[in-house]
Amino acid sequence: MFSVCVFCASSPKVDARYIDAAHEAGIMIAEHGWRLVYGGGQNGLMGAAADGALAAGGEVTGVIPQSLVEKEVAHAGLTTLYKTDTMHERQMKMTELSDAFVVLPGGTGTLAELFEVITWRQLGLHEKPIILVNIDGYWDSLIAMMDHATQEQFLYGDYRKTLRIIEDLGDLSTILKKTLA
Repeated sequence: MFSVCVFCASSPKVDARYIDAAHEAGIMIAEHGWRLVYGGGQNGLMGAAADGALAAGGEVTGVIPQSLVEKEVAHAGLTTLYKTDTMHERQMKMTELSDAFVVLPGGTGTLAELFEVITWRQLGLHEKPIILVNIDGYWDSLIAMMDHATQEQFLYGDYRKTLRIIEDLGDLSTILKKTLA
């Protein structure tokens, strides 16, 4: 079974369109028979993606630092929940468990996860696909910044060869089917 890691926000205060997109992504992953791997939280986009996959009968694996479990943010209904000591161990475990990465809207944690898997791929530590889902232009500023950094030769190589950018969740299924076949 292929595993798709989803990086996204844990905040429940974000606009409902982002929550809905995460829920839809979880459903789509489960309906294709793939396992959802994510940060293990019950709130925000994280919880919505997990709930979507579970509602569609999918397997969901969460990876969460013990410190967050103790704050009662861990999702209680997951197929599997790994507990780590640190955020870095969490990232390493999610990467180890996953065959592809999907990045939905998020904040600093999501950005840290995104840039780490991009860096690891550029260093040859993995060849897994990384897909940035630019829902309603959420990532436009980040894409512009990365284009600028590329023009100024601060980014190693062409990040667009490493990072696939899509505007619509419908494209996600097509890309994942091609790359996970």
